[in-house]
Amino acid sequence: MSYKEDFYLTMKSSLQSSSRLEVVDALRGFALLAIVLLHNLEHYNIFGDPAGQPLWLENLNRYVTDVIYALFAGQAYATFSLLFGFSFYIQMRNARSRGVDFRARFAWRMLVLVAFSQLHALFYNGDILLLYAVCGLLLIPASGWSNRTVLIVATLLMLQPYCWAKVIYALFNPEYVDTNSMFARFAASAEEVGRMGNLWQTLGNNIWNGQLYSNFWQVEAGRLFQTPALFLLGMLAGRLELFVKSTVSVAFWRKALLAGVVGAVVFYCLKTFIPPHIDNITILSYYGIAVPRMYNFALMTVLVSVFVLFWFGKDNVGYKFQRFIMPFGRMSLTNYITQSVIGVFVYYHWGLNLWNEVGATVSAVIGLAIFGLLLLFSRYWLARHRQGPLEFLWKKATWLRS
Repeated sequence: MSYKEDFYLTMKSSLQSSSRLEVVDALRGFALLAIVLLHNLEHYNIFGDPAGQPLWLENLNRYVTDVIYALFAGQAYATFSLLFGFSFYIQMRNARSRGVDFRARFAWRMLVLVAFSQLHALFYNGDILLLYAVCGLLLIPASGWSNRTVLIVATLLMLQPYCWAKVIYALFNPEYVDTNSMFARFAASAEEVGRMGNLWQTLGNNIWNGQLYSNFWQVEAGRLFQTPALFLLGMLAGRLELFVKSTVSVAFWRKALLAGVVGAVVFYCLKTFIPPHIDNITILSYYGIAVPRMYNFALMTVLVSVFVLFWFGKDNVGYKFQRFIMPFGRMSLTNYITQSVIGVFVYYHWGLNLWNEVGATVSAVIGLAIFGLLLLFSRYWLARHRQGPLEFLWKKATWLRS
């Protein structure tokens, strides 16, 4: 047996010997923490900035906003999506080891996720689970593709072909106007109800206007292409066992880190210095989607690479701060939905109505408090159960009548 064959057999055995990869749980927890912080800065999509604050606090608010957005805006969502694709690979691999064809079962699993998305969307008009359920269906045929085909399709999707088609069309038709902002007609209603409405008005508005606002925004922000691309790359990472420490995986993440840094610099320049020279509103609108999504991907690559290399470098058990957030990632569905319900209660009119009472600094502290509360709950729950409550329900529903 060659060294290469022995190496891959060793990695495969290592992965199969454990039902979970702790580095993935920790990374998912880190991404979800970042999402919680971002949602709190945005006051769960109704925004607000109190007037009359002292100058030092205004400056601190600006600094907190800039740092959190620079580090996590777009990158947290991308990381979460990448790991969704990885989880699909693990589920598919485990099912195959039992001689079960998981493809039809996964389609049903996505339908169950739609049900969770509708529960979530009642409270928060920024749900991503419906988009995940729809885009997740691509993984079913993709599970039979070669690694090369997966990489090619993921790359094409990541490049935002629809945006570039619009740019090219506008170049040849300068009179064509498309501001890519259909979501805005629903956003105003959703924000007004959040700021002024009671609980029942909020729930009722979110059934229609809130969901149209959320899903139109996600489509127009390029996520309809970005999300399945990240799912495919996450599945590919699972196939190549990049989250299992080895000579190959460490070398990969080092190269990915370098490529991510270079890409982030290039795309930062492209997204910052080119738009001021674009006069056509249609070209500007779609260029302003495609290039920033590539910047997000490059910066996500940096963050994920650093996180994984830190984990590998600490005897493949991670640093204390990484293991600290691991339970939060193990209950990601439960915590994702619960943080939204808590956050909406904190900021919306039907709850504590703080949307226009606190700035970015206090909002970030509230976000950390929500994270701390849910982390404590996650630790308590996982000490007594193998899965989070919603994870348990999702699994039971997935294998219903099996």
